Amino acid sequence: MKKLINQPVQIVREMLDGLARQSPHTVLLGQENVLINRTQHESPDRQVAIISGGGSGHEPAHGGYVGAGMLSAAVAGEVFTSPPVDTVLAAIRATAGPNDVVLIVKNYTGDRLNFGLAPEIARSEGIPVEVVIGADDVSLRKLTDRAHRRGIAGTVLVHKITGAAAARGLALKEVAQIARNAATNLGTMGVALDDCTLPGADTRASRSPMMKSNSASAYTAKRASNARRPNAPINSRRP
Repeated sequence: MKKLINQPVQIVREMLDGLARQSPHTVLLGQENVLINRTQHESPDRQVAIISGGGSGHEPAHGGYVGAGMLSAAVAGEVFTSPPVDTVLAAIRATAGPNDVVLIVKNYTGDRLNFGLAPEIARSEGIPVEVVIGADDVSLRKLTDRAHRRGIAGTVLVHKITGAAAARGLALKEVAQIARNAATNLGTMGVALDDCTLPGADTRASRSPMMKSNSASAYTAKRASNARRPNAPINSRRP
């Protein structure tokens, strides 16, 4: 796989810097790996701020979704790694205006933990924060309840719907409820045609036996077949 990488340890920061340079409405938040909407940040009468984020490696998520009617800020962790609590908290402090903040969090253990602790600290500082969980993966819906499903690509639709509600000037509770309604009624499924290569790694990440086939239809059929077995393993970890 061909990549344009200077130093693997700097890949996330350089990616965010590139996004900020090509998108004049965005700016990096100091030394934090946070991309914010410059125009909203500088407005004295801000709408409800919408923040999301997670591990890098799923571009254009999440920095590419920062802008009018979408995210107020995107918090980036290292590749496939949840961003730390301090970085999430910095994004909340930077974007929270008079109408406060909605956090959209995908249902992974690290994200739930770090995006859960940061708003607790923010609330202790007097910043109201609502948290909305995305769990749209329906691939194993017959084997596990919604609380244990992953948040995947469908979350971008929650970003858009929530951002539109905030742009209308709705209050924090209203925006959060609209976001929850969207997340609750959303279902998506991811299909991988190949495995991934982490920056700096000499070999590809290990693949499951069924991923030896490059056929999407073959993979989907095998996954569906396994899903019918009562003891099929449930993978709740970030791919």
